[in-house]
Amino acid sequence: PARHAPMAELIEVGRPLSARQALYTTHMRDEGDDILSSLHETFEIGRTLDVPVVVSHHKIRGQHNQGRSRVTLPLIRDHMRHQCVGLDCYPYDASSTMIHADPAMLRGRVLIASSEPHPECAGRFLHDIAADWQLPLVDAARRLQPGSAIYFLMAEEDVQRILAFDETMVGSDGIPLGDHPHPRLWGTFPRVLGHYSRDLGLFPLETAVWKMTGLTARTFGLADRGQLAEGYAADVVVFNATQVADRATYDAPQQAAAGIEWVLVNGEVTWQQGVHCATRAGQVLRRTP
Repeated sequence: PARHAPMAELIEVGRPLSARQALYTTHMRDEGDDILSSLHETFEIGRTLDVPVVVSHHKIRGQHNQGRSRVTLPLIRDHMRHQCVGLDCYPYDASSTMIHADPAMLRGRVLIASSEPHPECAGRFLHDIAADWQLPLVDAARRLQPGSAIYFLMAEEDVQRILAFDETMVGSDGIPLGDHPHPRLWGTFPRVLGHYSRDLGLFPLETAVWKMTGLTARTFGLADRGQLAEGYAADVVVFNATQVADRATYDAPQQAAAGIEWVLVNGEVTWQQGVHCATRAGQVLRRTP
């Protein structure tokens, strides 16, 4: 809905960020045909408010836009020279959001993750549902609303290029709703460590770890986090580098990763050899500008 707000309105809503030296993290207005103008708008909002900007889950949407990360990443780097800009991504070629009836969102495969009026359709493709109901895709999507869906609209080459960009953080953008969520909820971080770093050699293991820990802590101003260092909080993941792998799939998305031996949060063991310990050691973290 906020897509209909003009930039001037977004700036006014964001005014309190300036006094608090907070960040402007954005789901940009467009990640497809108008992605360049959306990036420029994002940068301008950050400059006007004089706050750091984070482009959330940067992606290139639409087959006809395949390869445009060759343009967006140099543009982002250029603006990094003049203002504080960050970005993150998740390691999948499909996104997840609300069920849309916009024909542009229905050009690729659409997997229904949840539907309030038709929960039995979770885990099925919209094309098959529409065929069963003898409806056009748009009408079938409307009948399924409200709900969430997974959209296969990105190219692997763009995913890899964005992920390999040295300033890109890794984030899942996972939404823990419904019985059939996007596998990124369970698989993002082990997928980067195993598939992209170890198997494909997209970057060294230490770079993969930095992208999901230290870089994130630095970008968001999380003091005493993101590094294994004296005086820092003991947030630690112990994993087997030769075995770590994501097991969550689009068919079976709620699958724990392989190769994760121990997880400590604030020094307390929360995961041990495949079992969650029911420990509740997390806490809200505040930004330190």
